[in-house]
Amino acid sequence: MVSEPDLFVVCKNCSSEVSPYVTECPYCGQRVRKRAPKIERGEPVEPKPPKRARTSLPRLKRGEIPGIAAETRPYGTIALIVVALATTIVYAADELLVIDNLTVNGLPLDGDYWKLVTTAFVHLDHFGYGFIALTAVGVFGTFLERRFGLPFVILTFLLAAAGGSGLALAMDSAPIAVGANGAALGLLCAWLVDDFLARRRGDDRENDLLGVYVFAVVLLLIPLAEPDANVFAAIGGAAVGTVIGAIASPFRP
Repeated sequence: MVSEPDLFVVCKNCSSEVSPYVTECPYCGQRVRKRAPKIERGEPVEPKPPKRARTSLPRLKRGEIPGIAAETRPYGTIALIVVALATTIVYAADELLVIDNLTVNGLPLDGDYWKLVTTAFVHLDHFGYGFIALTAVGVFGTFLERRFGLPFVILTFLLAAAGGSGLALAMDSAPIAVGANGAALGLLCAWLVDDFLARRRGDDRENDLLGVYVFAVVLLLIPLAEPDANVFAAIGGAAVGTVIGAIASPFRP
């Protein structure tokens, strides 16, 4: 144990009680000790242990853990959304250029069959519609891309868009079918069918499907609020996505 210093010392010359932290008596000037005792400054501080370097885990590889998606960035899905956003910027600069060359807008195609696909990237000035449709594309495109890869998600989007626009043309000689509600439903249905078939094969992924059904209903009902969206395009896109998901599911990596 560390001994505590005395409360006072007695001067041998004048017998006065003086502080133990002085070397000379303040009353008579007699030297009472050679040096003052060392003042303790509290308990010694223990050194902190050195920080451990953070360890980082490698990215999860495809198939490394069954049922867990590989950690890959959905570049294909991002590209689809970027193209749609870029089309919106072009539309803001030149509306007629986009409407005349990229959309199914009630006029005959006259051989411009690319419009069956490009119309899915155009949302005109319907920002609410565009936000909902592209959010669905982002969510289910990411899911599909992590399951099947980049080419699959882009091909599914394009085929669903073309199938939806084609059905709209078949049901109406001069349809208006603008936006990605059909293509988004195609991605959603492809993912949902693969999930359903996997469950039948005994691979229950235990996904919560309530949000999926909400997305599907909203995308189907968008034409009630936005005249430029087409309900037949939505139905056609959903049908194409269902077929693609059923074909691809047994070959899932």
